[in-house]
Amino acid sequence: MEKYNVGLPFERITVDFAGPFPTTNDGNKYILVAMDYFSKWPEDYALSNQETQTIARTLVDQFISRYGVPLELHSDQGRNFESYVFKKVMEILNIRKTRTTPLHPQSDGMVERFNRTMEQYLSKVVADHQKDWDKHLPVLLMAYRESVHDTIGHTPAKVLFGRELRLPCDLLVGSPEEVRLEVGTYADERRLHLNQIHELVRDKIEASTDRMKTRYDLKTNSV
Repeated sequence: MEKYNVGLPFERITVDFAGPFPTTNDGNKYILVAMDYFSKWPEDYALSNQETQTIARTLVDQFISRYGVPLELHSDQGRNFESYVFKKVMEILNIRKTRTTPLHPQSDGMVERFNRTMEQYLSKVVADHQKDWDKHLPVLLMAYRESVHDTIGHTPAKVLFGRELRLPCDLLVGSPEEVRLEVGTYADERRLHLNQIHELVRDKIEASTDRMKTRYDLKTNSV
């Protein structure tokens, strides 16, 4: 089993599809998932189809334009991700394209686990909102981004921004009073804080990857 260690947010991302779900008023029935391997920060895009052009346009316009060009993009072997057009877009952007192997499609378990979690969230929403579940995705994503991830020991928001998101409940009960800093001082302190968090996350990801590789190798060798 090949090890994939990452050192910073958005160096390596994975993409996948969830659905189909009931068609909404806007014609959406699929969700394109894009997730950062380092911070576990997810994005969900409700789409009407799984065409290559739609995927490429969505990733460039809504993901890459916000977070920058990743060094590597991983997907399953779906034809839409393996098409000439998609590979050409990756080539133009100088993104290394990787994929799960035919014999071991479970090698990209991170996004599958996220999809299962989101589908649990969505099942409750879709039951009452058959025609507009896509409008509820941002709030569901906020809940996930503020949940501690087992692998990294922090919330995706904490790893990405160096602080937790301010939630509606904070406005009700009141947040701890924050010290006001000059922009330059704040930037320096935030950089140091993020460096500390990222170092811890790198260690946790490497340890998790080593454990998965050991389990995989033992299982493979025993067959």
